[in-house]
Parts: sequence; C-alpha cells; structure tokens
Amino acid sequence: MEESNVQPVEAPVTVCGDIHGQFWDVHELLRQGGMVPGTKYIFMGDFVDRGYYSLETFSLLMALKARHPDRVTLLRGNHESRQITQVYGFYDGSVLCVHGGLSPDIRTLDQVRVIARAQEVPHEGAFCDLMWSDPDDIDTWSVSPRGAGWLFGAKVTQEFNHINGLSLIARAHQLVQEGYKHMCGNSASIMQVKEDGTTDFKVYLAAEENERDSKNEAARRGLPSYFV
Repeated sequence: MEESNVQPVEAPVTVCGDIHGQFWDVHELLRQGGMVPGTKYIFMGDFVDRGYYSLETFSLLMALKARHPDRVTLLRGNHESRQITQVYGFYDGSVLCVHGGLSPDIRTLDQVRVIARAQEVPHEGAFCDLMWSDPDDIDTWSVSPRGAGWLFGAKVTQEFNHINGLSLIARAHQLVQEGYKHMCGNSASIMQVKEDGTTDFKVYLAAEENERDSKNEAARRGLPSYFV
C-alpha cells in the first residue's frame, strides 16, 4: 500500500516472469540470478496456480519482500485474483514492467499512478487491460481471444514509449518456449537490466527438484506426472 502503482526501481535489476507455484524453480532462479539482497529483483506477477506450491511460493516472495523491501518488487498478475485463483509497473527512466500489457485507456504513466488498485481485477477497463493484454503482429488494437484485455501492436507500443520516455516494455503473462514457465517443459530466463540501461538474458532449465516432487505427487494422486 505504501508503494506507487508505477514503482521506481533503479538498475541494475533482474526481471522475472510468471512463477505459478513453482517453489523449487524460484530457488533455482535465485541460484542462477543471485540471492537477495545481493541481486535486486522484479517479479511480474502470477505467483500462484498450476504448480504444486502456490502458498509456499507466495510466502517466500512475501518474506523476501518483508526482509528486503528495497531489493524486491512484486507486481500483481491476473492470477492474483479471487476469481482466477481459485503495482503494476515500475519505471526506472527507460523500462516499464507490467504483467499483461497496454490499454487503449492509458496513454501516460500518470494515468497508471491514479488507478485504485486495492480491489479485485475488474472485467474491463484500464486495470483489467494491464493484467490481461498481449502484444501481437498488428498495427494498433484488436479484440483479445482471452475475453479480457486487448491485443496491441508495434505502433501502439512505440507511441506509448515515445510519450512516456521509455525504451522498453517488459511483460510476462504468456508462454515463451525459448524462455519461461517451467511447468510446460520449456527453458526459463530472467532479464538483467544493467546500470547503463542495457539488458541481457540468462537462460536455464527447470530445477531438478521438480522431477522428484512431480513423481511423488502423481503417485499420491494416482495420476500421470503434471510436468511431463
């Protein structure tokens, strides 16, 4: 509650996408990217659901935030919602991190700053769009197949960046085979933003502990492995 909707974070910082209850992969991420507080992190939402350890994962992230509030920034994702489980961005002068994407109702970061975020994610509007929108190979805006948020193209992104003095929008929310969401068997990656604003990516595989827990849980339930 004490932090702004557009939270300033000074580089260097490591930016991470969806976690989805993958407790052991959070540990692997920290092993690969560096432990807190030695490394500063931004986690871009979707901490829960799908994986086996949603509560443990969220508790760990909150404990890191409580212990090192200036070294950990937590953004709300669309899965941080009572309806789905069953902020938003940070601004360091050149990079905006947001869970979903842009909104046709938002042209400036000041409009994000005044959003009343202490509520459930609505079904439409700017708040909803920040959680649900996706980039696509289009010019402007298009209806999203998700049923919430929008698809937005390069022209929209370039205009938003120009208006707000940004060079990059970093977001999560979607599976990327080359770089994240361990439970789908793909590689993972974290983006490291350096002091001069340049970025690079560290790519790695899922934590070894996943295979052990997946087999144990499948045996307990009498089901095939979730992570196969």
